[in-house]
Amino acid sequence: MDTLSLIQGLRFVDSFFPSGGFAFSSGLEAAVKGGAVRDGNDLARYVEDLLFHGISKREAVAVAVAHRAAMANKLALALKVDRELDELKIGRDSRLASRQMGRQVMKVAADQLRDSRLLRDFRVAIEEGRTPGHIPVAMGVTLAACHWSRQEAVAAFLYQTVQGFVSAAMKLLPVGQQEGQQLLARWGPLMAELSRQVKPQGALASWSPVQDIYAMRHARLESRLFRS
Repeated sequence: MDTLSLIQGLRFVDSFFPSGGFAFSSGLEAAVKGGAVRDGNDLARYVEDLLFHGISKREAVAVAVAHRAAMANKLALALKVDRELDELKIGRDSRLASRQMGRQVMKVAADQLRDSRLLRDFRVAIEEGRTPGHIPVAMGVTLAACHWSRQEAVAAFLYQTVQGFVSAAMKLLPVGQQEGQQLLARWGPLMAELSRQVKPQGALASWSPVQDIYAMRHARLESRLFRS
């Protein structure tokens, strides 16, 4: 990857990017209030289980498929995986959060990465209601347009996801910046290995019932700091 490609893509995974991700905890807030996650050690186990059995088999695969779609300029393939992902996201709040963040990415990407016709066509499909525009699919096509490899795109998405958990945890748990960085370092080898394993030919699947249940419970919390 050349330096310009690196910089172009980093903008979309940076926490500074206005995707609205800071407003979502992906069910972590409900897990904390339910007593399932009480400290950094609990958080590590919670996130690692989700990476192994949920994200790497569903969202990460969607990133890989979307990346392949962009590289081959096959809009239909991106639309297909986007709809499939929508059907597999059973929690309403999580589904809406993923759509919102994905649409924000596409608004910027399609406007600024003008060499990619697929980005423009995908954004039009979102605006016309023909596809939901989930964040994994948006990241896959966008990072492909930035000339990142498939493995790099998947790794970046995984990092962005776990960074979001750490950011939320620092507001919900006795987890400070130092421990947050330790967790990110701990997960580095795991994310690298998962990004190597994820293939665009794989079917989307997921088995993370605990995290899914807490994500669905979030809407019923009496008081909430996050939107999901």
